[in-house]
Amino acid sequence: MLHRDRVRAGSFGNDAERYDRSRPSYPQALADDLASGLGTSPRVLDVGCGTGIAARLFVARGCTVLGVEPDARMARVARRHGVEVEAGTFEQWEPGGRQFDLLVAGQSWHWVEPDRGAAKAAAVLRAGGRVGLFWNQSLLPAALRRKLSAVYRELAPGLDGSSVALGHLSDGRFARTARALVDTGWFHVPALRAYTWRRVSTKQEWLDQLPTHSDHGALAPGDLAALLEAVGGVLERAGSPFELTLRTWLVTARRTAARRQP
Repeated sequence: MLHRDRVRAGSFGNDAERYDRSRPSYPQALADDLASGLGTSPRVLDVGCGTGIAARLFVARGCTVLGVEPDARMARVARRHGVEVEAGTFEQWEPGGRQFDLLVAGQSWHWVEPDRGAAKAAAVLRAGGRVGLFWNQSLLPAALRRKLSAVYRELAPGLDGSSVALGHLSDGRFARTARALVDTGWFHVPALRAYTWRRVSTKQEWLDQLPTHSDHGALAPGDLAALLEAVGGVLERAGSPFELTLRTWLVTARRTAARRQP
């Protein structure tokens, strides 16, 4: 369970500026769907807000957003973008009686202990409030993915079958997330939705974002450098820029007014 690996969880701030410039955002339609029906000036809590990539989407929609972020280096970048941030992991953070209309987590909920996180989400959401937990999945062109997978098998064995940079994102993550929400007794049955969109990426942009993935960041510096050089060679031969399909997966549920009996 990734939430137990605090070294990897704390690695993103090693280069917060790179993370902020290279990581993709999320579909406008997803933000529209989550922000709809929340009333005027909705209060949004962004769990593991990082550099504020997701938070900015909701600020742009007139929401009052509060981020919770354990890494001070990431939080500094988010604040520079105008996002209010409080320090700490979600499990340790103290809401002080505050309640929210929407709780979101972009690329971060897998770093939260599932049961404690679900229970705390229920505690900080008002009745009828909503939780939206989402992840990006990069879908490389098939021929390019095969060539890159061969490089990973040679230079970073283990990552070729698990890294989200190659498009691996287990359905089990969504099922576990939904189950934890239901088990609190405070949420209606969650829905799983997918948003498909496209983005053009250059070789340099792709190489820039790879070290921001915690599994790549865990490689020895020499091994990472060799991997990036080989990946760059594949992309150069394949032709740059290339079109990348992204699929953003959303687990969402409404909070009930009364707790269901088990």
